[in-house]
Amino acid sequence: MTELDLLIKNVRLVNHDAPDTPTSDIGVKDGVFHRIAPGIPADAAREVVDGKGLHAFPGVVDAHQHWGIYNPLSDDTANESRACAQGGVTTALTYMRTGQYYMNRGGSYEEVFPLVLESAEGRSHVDYGFHLAPMQKSHIEEIPELIDRFGVTSFKVFMFYGSHGLHGRSADQNAFLMIPPDERYDLAHFEFVMRGVQAARRRFPELADTISLSLHCETAEIMTAYTRLVEEEGALDGLAAYSASRPPHSEGLAVTIAGYLAAETELPTINLLHLSSRKAIEAAMLMAKTFPQVDFRREVTIGHLLANVETASGIGGKVNPPLRPQEDVDALWEHLVAGHVDWVVSDHACCKEETKFGDPAGDVFAAKSGFGGTEYLLPGLAGAASAHGLPLQKVAELTAWTPARRFGLHTKGRIAEGYDADLALVDTSRSWTVEAADSESAQEYTPLQGLEVGASVESTFLRGRQIYADGKVTGVPQGRYLSRPTHR
Repeated sequence: MTELDLLIKNVRLVNHDAPDTPTSDIGVKDGVFHRIAPGIPADAAREVVDGKGLHAFPGVVDAHQHWGIYNPLSDDTANESRACAQGGVTTALTYMRTGQYYMNRGGSYEEVFPLVLESAEGRSHVDYGFHLAPMQKSHIEEIPELIDRFGVTSFKVFMFYGSHGLHGRSADQNAFLMIPPDERYDLAHFEFVMRGVQAARRRFPELADTISLSLHCETAEIMTAYTRLVEEEGALDGLAAYSASRPPHSEGLAVTIAGYLAAETELPTINLLHLSSRKAIEAAMLMAKTFPQVDFRREVTIGHLLANVETASGIGGKVNPPLRPQEDVDALWEHLVAGHVDWVVSDHACCKEETKFGDPAGDVFAAKSGFGGTEYLLPGLAGAASAHGLPLQKVAELTAWTPARRFGLHTKGRIAEGYDADLALVDTSRSWTVEAADSESAQEYTPLQGLEVGASVESTFLRGRQIYADGKVTGVPQGRYLSRPTHR
């Protein structure tokens, strides 16, 4: 009697808590993993896929993306979710705020967020959710409703917006962020956001562990001063100049401030985003030791692990915080292998050539910040793991299990009975060379151009449906908005 909708035969199972990768079969029914065992008979399923001995990783939870920052959200949802599927990403959590870029409007989230949901609905090839940034005082007051009505349980502070623009130099803060003229987006606001998030945790105690605040940690005043210095001196150009204009101690100082404010406001669930340097990650470690009552989580991006200011392909590699010299890349890997990093993300932000490069095109300070890369997250990390002594089980933990737990995705993150049947089949022995033209993203370039990647995603499944195979995204968009927390 047929009991399964799908049976994937002969895979090597990778889970965060298993010391090896046993050969197994995976049975799926009603969109969830139903039976996982070797030797499941083929006649038990309506559809059978030969896993060919490939490694089966849990579908990646890419917890840091930026759909809609440079392109209409509806377009990015359609196009960049294809890049997700290509890279084994089955859940994308994307940051959203009011102000210039994104939805290009101010006002309340009660008005704006339904428009966000409407723009994305029915267009994504992967499941998705949103983090929201309280940009003004009234947004803090909206936090409980955002949690209760919309299932948004994660929030963000952009520390460097204090007096610095998105791409460099100072900016008219109120006009850029579209906040009321009598308000400031500054340290006091960050403190009150923390107090608002903590108040929500107390209001919803059953959800407290899934309600958190993420911080982009750079110090606006340091960056503004160093940008001026770097431009006036003129000794550096390109990505090296941009890294020097946003120096690592700017990150470290912001991390320290974030840590102190978290302790002051008694907010224990803090995520320190895209740490890019030794100074930043060591400051994060120091804060964890100084304030043990705060559950700090530390994030690193695949771009900061695979590229540096010299190897990245041109100023298309401009991103905030910047790509760094190789010694900082080495430090990130050192801490990653030591277990000091909680998850790895893409920070995917599709920025087409016509938008990315300014006038003159070679001026890094005239270029926009951010680039895509979700399609390189899993193959890039799995492909580099062996050379750095990182077990494949740790890759599954960093890309799926830990971010799923932190952000309230209790149906995601592992290949086990009862979880959503999200997985990627990966050939860890097949290397390939990054070519921008091969990406499903709408972005026409990549700073990883020419990089040899040591593993390849062969197939991706979302809730038991194959959404990527034979080098192509398959089927119509079936991704769902994830109101968090999700429940098994």
